Amino acid sequence: MVDMAGIAFYPRIYDLAHRFFEEALEEMCGVGYPYIIGELKIGFPVVDIKSEFHAPFRYGDTVTAKIWISKVGNKSCTWQYRFLNQKGDLLWSSEQVTVCVSLTRYESEPIPEILRKGLEACTDE
Repeated sequence: MVDMAGIAFYPRIYDLAHRFFEEALEEMCGVGYPYIIGELKIGFPVVDIKSEFHAPFRYGDTVTAKIWISKVGNKSCTWQYRFLNQKGDLLWSSEQVTVCVSLTRYESEPIPEILRKGLEACTDE
């Protein structure tokens, strides 16, 4: 994930955030992302993103992610991310809005109840 300058190449940080998103979604809702995509036939693409890089991700850093939801709407969720290194230094923060989308029609739709309860339980509202 590190470029020749010895710091993380920024698109990799977004990939890492998505991996943490999938893990967090499963922990919050008790349903794995493969099930959500394969059986429920929905996805949660990011439609808005704001990020700030506070310090470089360096080779050898161990990244800890803090992820929570600041808002659950009818069809969307607003996610908050904080990535810290092993010393507890804030490296990156981001706010990302995802929308529940049918993978058969490619249109937004209400978040299914099977997921909504877990998502709402993890909000800071």
